Amino acid sequence: MKKILFTLLALLLLTSCGPSGNQFRLAGRLRNINQGQFLVYSPDGAFVGIDTIKVQNGRFAYEKEVRKDITLMLVFPNFSEQAVFASPGEEVEIKGDATHLKEMTITGTDENDELTKLRIRLNKLTPPEIAAAVAEYIQEEPSSMISIYLLDKYFVNAKTPDYAEAQRLATLMLKANPDNGRLHKLKKQLDGLKNSRLQALLPVVSSTDINGKSISTSQVKGKIGVISTWATWNFPSTDIQRKLRKLQKQYPQELSLISICIDGDKRECKKRVDRDSLLWTIVCDEQMFQTPIVQQLGLFVVPSMVVTNKQGKIVARDIEPNKVVEELEKFLK
Repeated sequence: MKKILFTLLALLLLTSCGPSGNQFRLAGRLRNINQGQFLVYSPDGAFVGIDTIKVQNGRFAYEKEVRKDITLMLVFPNFSEQAVFASPGEEVEIKGDATHLKEMTITGTDENDELTKLRIRLNKLTPPEIAAAVAEYIQEEPSSMISIYLLDKYFVNAKTPDYAEAQRLATLMLKANPDNGRLHKLKKQLDGLKNSRLQALLPVVSSTDINGKSISTSQVKGKIGVISTWATWNFPSTDIQRKLRKLQKQYPQELSLISICIDGDKRECKKRVDRDSLLWTIVCDEQMFQTPIVQQLGLFVVPSMVVTNKQGKIVARDIEPNKVVEELEKFLK
């Protein structure tokens, strides 16, 4: 009888110490932040929408049911993002300083331990050295989840993207991972970026706006067209929408706008549209980064933007948020 009770107690202790089954747990503590919240989404489509992590006295915890290895993206209050690799039944820990997020550590699984070491090493390098080091890592580990994240961050969605190198590395990775759905999505993104390069004609893509009306990218032709992405939780992107509203009032006959909200909840999008009086075509189909216009135009960053001239040629991409009005007025005047 004692042996049975001891066994039951041991099992109870084991199951209470951490996540079990398909549960993944993330916990941590950051200095210099008392309370607030982080946002969480899955770039590989493991779940739809955005989750929230509450922070109290610098501590936080988050659990999610996952049935396979997935990538999570944490969005911090300063809008910086960090990848966390989640596996069924695993637990990771985050430690650091909220004022120096680049130096935080994420440990607990092989992938998170390895990415933390690599990130700390990259922090000490110059931009050209970073690109070389990342490319070297991807070439050595083409099957790693880390490599997919690195390809996306440093070559596709970088401030100065290198699509040629991204194509080369993606081809190498697909040879090692022919059945990897995320890689095939990245390849599709690169094709979209190729189709929407500067001086290319704007591809015609159909969609439905938030009121259920059919729309097309062709509707911006004949004016200066601006197609942009935004999200209710991303301040730079919502600030750009307010700047576009100002420009629309100044140049109603010269400017045509389509804005794609990548929120997973159309209701939140509609609330912000009404609050900010965004009186132009707004798309929010709750597909987030899988939205057809986003896919076809390679608008995989929030905020991102494509600008076309009256003939429908792409004349600018991804203008810096603080230069949106200045740069667009060059085309409008």
